[in-house]
Amino acid sequence: MPELPEVETVRRGLNQLTLNREITGGDVLLDRTIAHPFSVGEFIHGIKGSAIATWHRRGKYLLAELTPSSPSSANGWLGVHLRMTGQLLWLHRDEPLHKHTRVRLFFGDEQELRFVDQRTFGQMWWVPPNVVVETIITGLGKLAADPFSPEFTVDYLAQKLQNRHRPIKTALLDQSVVAGLGNIYADEALFKSGILPETLCTNLERSQIERLRIAIIQVLEASIAAGGTTFSNFLNVKGVNGNYGGVALVYNRTGEPCRVCGNLIQRIKLGGRSSHFCSQCQQ
Repeated sequence: MPELPEVETVRRGLNQLTLNREITGGDVLLDRTIAHPFSVGEFIHGIKGSAIATWHRRGKYLLAELTPSSPSSANGWLGVHLRMTGQLLWLHRDEPLHKHTRVRLFFGDEQELRFVDQRTFGQMWWVPPNVVVETIITGLGKLAADPFSPEFTVDYLAQKLQNRHRPIKTALLDQSVVAGLGNIYADEALFKSGILPETLCTNLERSQIERLRIAIIQVLEASIAAGGTTFSNFLNVKGVNGNYGGVALVYNRTGEPCRVCGNLIQRIKLGGRSSHFCSQCQQ
């Protein structure tokens, strides 16, 4: 599943390729991909004729701010959530259609933005102008602070974790605790901060929370610099794999030697998700 670094990588690529280009039309190949409006025709009509001013990221959501390129266009916002297997690919119109292509957005110069999604959990929204985005894309209202925001302080994280009688790894996957963090980078951040994944939130000391906050930011920055992680199907908008997987500290390295101490990396299940760690480096 794409996490914050992968979504941020896509956002940066979209901002390089799609800004100020008019959306001339589109084609929806799987109706349920469109979460709002319920009419596919209304979705296409709403975005057609608009240009993309800029792409934003909130947690794992992508939000395109639309501007009118003609008096008849409606503008508003275009929202995208990649979910488990979604990809946004910038391609020439003549490129053969992938069998899992769900939505096509047409631009000038025979270019298009394709939403490819094997598992079909991904979603797209058109939010009309003068409508609060969170009233349509309701998941946005449940998000915690972004790790790169000024609000993501030690006090903030400590407040979010206090009184939570569950393992820290499970808590980090909760988007109401940290926005955008997922299984890969939660494992990596816990390793860098020296905390075992099954440690209860209520047992964490402030010094551990301080280390954890720094580790979360460092791990996310490193992955963004590497273009994200590709363990299964993540591609950036140009169809290129992410490179962070080759330097992961613990994730997906069960039975391999720790890059710090040489101890073998272990894996356990917490909340139905795999957790990778080094019992020597993490206490």
